[in-house]
Amino acid sequence: MKYVLTGVKPTGSPTLGNYLGAFKNMGHLQKEMSDYQFIVFIANMHAITFPQDPKILRERTRTVAALYLACGMSAENLIMFIQSEVPEHIELGYVMQSLAYMGELERMTQYKSKKKAGEEGLTSALFTYPTLMASDILLYDPEYVPVGADQTQHLELARTLAERFNNRFSETFTVPKGLPPKVGARIMGLQDPTHKMSKSDDNPKDCICLLDDIASIKKKIKSAVTDNDTSVHFDKENKPGISNLMTIYSSISSMSFDEITKKYKGLGYGKFKADLADIVAEEVQTIQDKYNKWINSKELDDLLDKGAAEAHLIARRKLAKVYRKMGIERKRK
Repeated sequence: MKYVLTGVKPTGSPTLGNYLGAFKNMGHLQKEMSDYQFIVFIANMHAITFPQDPKILRERTRTVAALYLACGMSAENLIMFIQSEVPEHIELGYVMQSLAYMGELERMTQYKSKKKAGEEGLTSALFTYPTLMASDILLYDPEYVPVGADQTQHLELARTLAERFNNRFSETFTVPKGLPPKVGARIMGLQDPTHKMSKSDDNPKDCICLLDDIASIKKKIKSAVTDNDTSVHFDKENKPGISNLMTIYSSISSMSFDEITKKYKGLGYGKFKADLADIVAEEVQTIQDKYNKWINSKELDDLLDKGAAEAHLIARRKLAKVYRKMGIERKRK
């Protein structure tokens, strides 16, 4: 069986950027790559690198699972599960720690940036979580891992650790390839288009959450930062605001930037933003309708239970092979 694998942390409220950069892309990939099995896990163990409210974490874990399905993924060729329900992730994560070098982990962007900023109370889990991420991937021998630009470094570490293990103990892990999204890979903030739209942003006007009120979503689009010009054309360096809005427009409508420019020639930003507000609102309303059907359903629990059982079987076989090759099983079989 050939696999495509991805995971997402249940922290913050998933945004339009998450949808256009990851969730929607996964639905398209699932249709295009129908001969592959898709593995999607909710990375709740990664979430606890920072303190979490237990009730909120539990709710968001379920919310993310429901949103993946609401955003276009089919249950047909899907193994979806919650990371903490497949303990082999943690076990192989420790093995990966034994292979990773301190210098490699010190170069990981999230830890490095927070340490440089002088943040206090950083946990050891924040330092070592890239090895758990490598475990998440390598347990299932996926051929492809969809990644955005901010996750490329982690995939490269997983590839490095797979090759290191294979060289030391013989061929065991598939070295996965990245699969970057074709469009909408990086949606920026609505009020500050120089940084990525984030579900943990302090400014609620800067991002659109998928479960926001529809009227609020329209208002955020119409009040998004642009510039003093009135020409709708893509110029990321000189017109970051309008370029970001055009990226959103293109990602939802499938229109090219040139087609969008021609459509709004001479019409100004007001008409463009009003139309975009309607386009985004319609898209999100569809997601919310599907989400409401999934979130408290028995079908969601059944899917997650089935996914955890399937993932456990795959992961257990891989971990047994790893332990045997490393000599840390009690009896040689």
